[in-house]
Amino acid sequence: MWWQYLLVFLGALLFDVVAFPLPPAFTIMVFLQIMFDLNIWWVIVVGVAGSILGRYILTLYIPLLAGRFLKRSKNEDVQFLGRKMKEKGWKGQAVIVAYSLLPLPTTPLFVAGGMAKINALYIIPAFFVGKFTSDSVTVHLGKYASDHAGSLLEGALSWKSIAGLAVGLLLLCALVFVDWRALIQKKTFQLNFKIWR
Repeated sequence: MWWQYLLVFLGALLFDVVAFPLPPAFTIMVFLQIMFDLNIWWVIVVGVAGSILGRYILTLYIPLLAGRFLKRSKNEDVQFLGRKMKEKGWKGQAVIVAYSLLPLPTTPLFVAGGMAKINALYIIPAFFVGKFTSDSVTVHLGKYASDHAGSLLEGALSWKSIAGLAVGLLLLCALVFVDWRALIQKKTFQLNFKIWR
């Protein structure tokens, strides 16, 4: 039975370690909880732990990818954005919690944090609060909906899941193509598509 919880951990980790917005990790948590009739609280604890490890690993490798594939000016731009986020103190933490509570992919948050070389310990505690809360609600809702498994599977390709993916991609594009220094310092909105090396 322990191997089923290991699947939950590995599934959540794999969903959250990639730099591209995949479906939220709670989808694999709900699926495995229903499939194996697992203890809901253990699924939440183990799944959130896998998500946090995945996001932590993402923050470690994304600066290497960004340094290799993006221009130096774009990396400096995102690092500037990260410094501004850290200057906000508790307000920055509140934004991370609020963002983690929303049904939006958190990939852009961790890509930005990693590119900005923000210490993961600044992001992860607030992310944990939001992630644990939102995943608890979602996994419980999944358990409730397990009596209607057919409609749950239909919902996997609903307008909401497609909209979530689109918003995640839009946020990643905004992170990469918006000139954040110009926006924050000069209050001018500029796009820069010449970011690749």
